[in-house]
Amino acid sequence: MSQLLEIIFASSDPSESRKIRALLDDGLIKPLVSRVYTSNLDDPDDEIVRRNIWMMLSYLFPEAIISHRSAIEYRISPKNNLYLTAGSRRVYKWPGVNIRIAKGEGSLVDDNVYMYDLKVSSLERACLENLSSSRTVEGEKRTVEQAVIENRLLSILNTKGEAALNQLRDRSREIATELGMTKAFDKLNKIIGSILSTQSSKILTSDSATAQAIGEPYDAGRLELFSILLAHLKQITFPQRLERTNSNEAFSTFAFFEAYFSNYIEGTTFFIEEAKEIVYEGNDIPLRKKDSHDIRGTFQIVNDRKQMCVIPKTADQLIQLMRSHHALVLGGRPEKNPGAFKSRQNRAGDSIFVKPAFVIGTLKKGFALMASLSDPIARAIYMMFLVSEVHPFDDGNGRIARIMMNAELVYGGSSKIIIPTVYRDDYMLALRKLTRQRDPKVYVRTMDRASAFSHWLNPEDWDTMHAQLKSCNAYKEPDQDGTILNWNKN
Repeated sequence: MSQLLEIIFASSDPSESRKIRALLDDGLIKPLVSRVYTSNLDDPDDEIVRRNIWMMLSYLFPEAIISHRSAIEYRISPKNNLYLTAGSRRVYKWPGVNIRIAKGEGSLVDDNVYMYDLKVSSLERACLENLSSSRTVEGEKRTVEQAVIENRLLSILNTKGEAALNQLRDRSREIATELGMTKAFDKLNKIIGSILSTQSSKILTSDSATAQAIGEPYDAGRLELFSILLAHLKQITFPQRLERTNSNEAFSTFAFFEAYFSNYIEGTTFFIEEAKEIVYEGNDIPLRKKDSHDIRGTFQIVNDRKQMCVIPKTADQLIQLMRSHHALVLGGRPEKNPGAFKSRQNRAGDSIFVKPAFVIGTLKKGFALMASLSDPIARAIYMMFLVSEVHPFDDGNGRIARIMMNAELVYGGSSKIIIPTVYRDDYMLALRKLTRQRDPKVYVRTMDRASAFSHWLNPEDWDTMHAQLKSCNAYKEPDQDGTILNWNKN
């Protein structure tokens, strides 16, 4: 006999029902819950139910939707409950979990599909459900604490911006009208208004949301670090390095190598011939569609002189520019949330970056410090470190930092900077030294050297610049005894 599935559902088909009866008679399966059997005769019933819970719900309650706190938590609650909404109220006591179904409207057009075609309330609907009044049953409410909703809304603001929060509010208003949840919407509206500082913060209950309402929180340690870098930069006079990419061909040639090295340094590695095929012929490398999109998206930005002449004049413009660049560069990787700031704190080795709730405030405070810098190279070096140190995205932070850096240089009429592969370790170690030891000298010296090297390159045409890069070992890995110290500075 073939191996039986762990979960077997009752069937209205007479032949299937006879097979199930035969398996029961032979002791090969046992009843688990009403209309569900299991072939697992060894594990405890509660363990079997819990690991198959979503499939069982989908089969037994196909018209129901996961709702209330379960639509926020996506797991069995601390009191072993799952909360659903369907056409009639029911409670089912299963091994390991209670299925509590409230009477309510079925799925709406934007309710989401979870596993096994099981529907779950959209975030807008879930916010309204969880802000509705709820009584305690057997030690637990059907709703989460208001602070949970506040923190979820704050996360949307920090990762996607004010527009996304306003869109959520607009759709919630429509749902509230449709489902008769106007009281819950009034509460949601006040919470969003408080987070956006357009209403009193008295309604807020979470510390993070309250801090946001009072003023955007920021990482004070990073602000001190930015101040240290700023003070050092203001003591330095950089050589004038006017751009050498006045023709469209020269600008495009430099942009190609800029995009190539910026991706290579982040691990998106290609042979130079492959990169040419991606950028100039529009062909994805087999089995590397996402990597191909990364380098093409980077090139699309840095090859646009008009776009690269745009620098932020305000902190809000900084955030908007960074998000739009990120959406293009990482557009081929939806799992990396292109265009959205991170929702979890990230790290690189021992370096732990700014917490998600502090990203916007830290960027804004850091950008305000930059206003006192006028030299394009100084501004570029500061901007690169600001973005890199905050690390606002799940991925692609280095590429966005270098795009923002070079935009400052293009706007200021200076040569752009590339970080060739052979210089990667110097570059990364210099960043770490500033981050960990609060010493800006090595970082500034490293970036000044990269600036001088980049200005030496002749982007007149692709072959000329490629030959230069080969001559100074720019393509070599740092452990291949390569060096760019032998380039001619004159």
